[in-house]
Amino acid sequence: MRVIEIEGGSGPAEALRPADRPDPVARAGEVMIRVHAAGINRPDLLQRNGVYPPPPGASDIMGLEVAGEVEALGEGVTRWAVGDRVCALLGGGGYADRVVVDARHLLPIPDGLDYVQAAVLPETVFTVFANVFEAGGLKAGQTLLIHGATSGIGVTAIQMAKAAGATVIATSRGADKTAAARALGADVSLDAKTDDLAAAIAEAGGADVVLDMVGRDYAELNLKALKAGGRWVVIASLSGSKVEIDLMRVMLKRLVLTGSTLRSRSADEKARLTAAVEATVWPWVVSDAVRPPVQATFPLERAADAHRALEAGDHVGKFVLTA
Repeated sequence: MRVIEIEGGSGPAEALRPADRPDPVARAGEVMIRVHAAGINRPDLLQRNGVYPPPPGASDIMGLEVAGEVEALGEGVTRWAVGDRVCALLGGGGYADRVVVDARHLLPIPDGLDYVQAAVLPETVFTVFANVFEAGGLKAGQTLLIHGATSGIGVTAIQMAKAAGATVIATSRGADKTAAARALGADVSLDAKTDDLAAAIAEAGGADVVLDMVGRDYAELNLKALKAGGRWVVIASLSGSKVEIDLMRVMLKRLVLTGSTLRSRSADEKARLTAAVEATVWPWVVSDAVRPPVQATFPLERAADAHRALEAGDHVGKFVLTA
């Protein structure tokens, strides 16, 4: 099968090279998928740069989510059949023609959704659900503040929060991105380049939950923005991870500061998340309430171009590799 490897183990986008490897084999409890599309995520860039290695037992090939059709079943797999259209959350291996995955980590692709649209769902939907809805406890009638609102995670969070009946305050950089976030459903869309974020968020009533992908530069803003009992959920730290905060303000507001990564979770925990996502989020996907935009697609052999496009930061939504 064709795969994308990182020449030298790490490096710039130019280090991505097509290569051939033997087809994987589905073991007991696993499914082999013929990959038609693979979502690209910021953790892929980190892995390429040598700072986010795959967890033990995972493929060294990049790629955390795919969509395709079931091609082979390992012993004991009963839910799925050869030919089923599925998307899947992976620990790695998506930048390839074929991948094997725990059968419990698959979701059915709804009718009317193509492989490209389905490939952008697992990593982002699981991340938002685990962090905003489980750790953050977002409920209908509450307000979610999203930083980096036009990223792959951001656009998914907007749609999921609105589907759940929440109000969304979005921050992004530039008039075009601000307009895009508003078009995706954000109730308040702020331009981090020109708007007084603290004042505008306060005028909007503050936030019950903050989904933070920025880190250090927005720490003070988040402390101000959160209502009493608010939850500050960190899933990335693009501006830096080391922050000094006033714990007295945390105590006085009864705030919760939490964060997580998805890739390192156990297979059983990912299986639990898959079932929860299918029960709660998949009806929104079926109804078209959650349909993250795709900025562009690239053939597998042009993975380097796709990484450069993601690094440029001018996108709304996600990039996808196609077989």
